[in-house]
Amino acid sequence: MRILGIDPGLRLTGYGCVDLRDDEVEPTLVEAGVLRLDATQSIAFRLHQLHVDLTQVIEELSPDLMVVEKLFSHYKHVQTSILMGHARGVILLAGQAKGVEIDELSATEVKKAISGHGHATKQQMQTAVMTQCGLSEPPSPPDVADAIAIALCAARRIQVNS
Repeated sequence: MRILGIDPGLRLTGYGCVDLRDDEVEPTLVEAGVLRLDATQSIAFRLHQLHVDLTQVIEELSPDLMVVEKLFSHYKHVQTSILMGHARGVILLAGQAKGVEIDELSATEVKKAISGHGHATKQQMQTAVMTQCGLSEPPSPPDVADAIAIALCAARRIQVNS
């Protein structure tokens, strides 16, 4: 099974893809990266750019499952949450349009599963992902590490439930 993790953003959207094989104990990292959106452009332009770029990633990687970070809203940052909701909507649409099964995980659940602490810092997540994937350096920017962590968490959840 191939799992694509997505860390939504309107400037940077991280993605991480892992394979989950019956003959392996741990998921294997296939590819990870970041979609860089032009922050000088309008929201509409960036949403279109996100859709085009993510659709290309989905076509290239052919995931069986796409897992997206759930929206977290803090009362002090309501506008940010609304804007992030736009990005998540485009991401969900891109996956659905390509016929990919979609799931969602909370940031706290992912952080706890990967680092052992539900409120891990970006740096702690980068280090945990680096260690677990056997990388020579932490994934950068942090959005990439978060996306890999989402994919790893989903894969391990599937293993436990199989």
